[in-house]
Amino acid sequence: MLICHVITRFIVGGAQENTLLTCDYLQRQGHDVVLLTGPAEGAEGSMLERAREGSFRVEVVDGLQRSINPLRDLSAYRRLRSRLRRMRPDIVHTHSSKAGVIGRLAARDAGVPHIVHTIHGLPFNRLQSPYVNALYVRLEHHVAQFTDVMLAVADAMIEQAVAAGIGPRWLFHTVYSGMQTQPYLNAADHRDAMRAKLGFGPRDVVIGTISRLSPGKGHPSLVDAMLPLASTPGTLKFLWVGDGPLRPMLEDRLSRLGLADRVTLVGLAPTEDIPEYLSAMDVLVHPSYWEGLPRTLPQALLAGLPVVSFDIDGAREVVRNGENGFLIRPGDVERLTWAIETLYSTPGLREKMGMRFREQLADQFDAERMGERIQQVYRDLVQGRYRRPCLANP
Repeated sequence: MLICHVITRFIVGGAQENTLLTCDYLQRQGHDVVLLTGPAEGAEGSMLERAREGSFRVEVVDGLQRSINPLRDLSAYRRLRSRLRRMRPDIVHTHSSKAGVIGRLAARDAGVPHIVHTIHGLPFNRLQSPYVNALYVRLEHHVAQFTDVMLAVADAMIEQAVAAGIGPRWLFHTVYSGMQTQPYLNAADHRDAMRAKLGFGPRDVVIGTISRLSPGKGHPSLVDAMLPLASTPGTLKFLWVGDGPLRPMLEDRLSRLGLADRVTLVGLAPTEDIPEYLSAMDVLVHPSYWEGLPRTLPQALLAGLPVVSFDIDGAREVVRNGENGFLIRPGDVERLTWAIETLYSTPGLREKMGMRFREQLADQFDAERMGERIQQVYRDLVQGRYRRPCLANP
């Protein structure tokens, strides 16, 4: 089949890694795969060069950008529609919110026979105003009417989409976001060298986080949770991997609170280096307020680390509270502090939690398994096993 994937921008991120691995798998299975993406702009870093090193084709569509701009968005739609008409793919598979709407509209108007969309994270969330949420819901509902299959990286995404009235339950299928699991399972091989490189001593307990430094990711809550721990021994350290627009504000706040010497902030890291950074940690904390299913959670668990996460979206599909980590009510800084302090002071508990369910997760999040499931969805589509929905207005 000729398969075209469309995504808004190819920055360093979970949706992009998911899409890259999917395109690579499908190309290796003998399909002709094309990735259409907008310019890789932003502080998150670019994965375009990595994508171009793959065996599939990569094309940049000017104007396909994250921010809303009606004239630019119309131009991007027209460019996509024109390209799809010339390409005549069997399937268009869209990712991310902007490309999900514009790409599906362009695919429909270009006469593409089969349209698939993956929800990596819903565009509407608890942090936005009701009016913005209502607009996004109506847009998603509209394009769902000519989408053959909606995939989601977590069951929680499906529950929220159905509850919002985007589409009926039978339209959705969960396909967990795959990754190359072996580097995470072998992460401990790098521990001594990585901790020495980062300046951590053998007795230090390192609480890590891997996330963009941007609104909604919860770093201010993490700083609040760190403040009561300032009197703990100097062996409690923090390692932050990531960058973003909040970095200057966070660095300034850490300095004012006297916490700067506790935190090693390494900035952006290539995806392939994440297992090594995890090897330097003893616990992973993910205080995000909104996300589909954060890839950093299964990655840390595969690396043998217990995790502490706000109980959001798909987090509970990998974190079993009290067994391989702690789930905290979003915004509960006191409980977040307690979880960090408990894991810091109890090495036996860290080790016990970190080794739970690793084999199960390795199978659940295997990149090859993800590719197989997506390919089967495509085969079912072209063989007529799915029908397009006919949805009433909400």
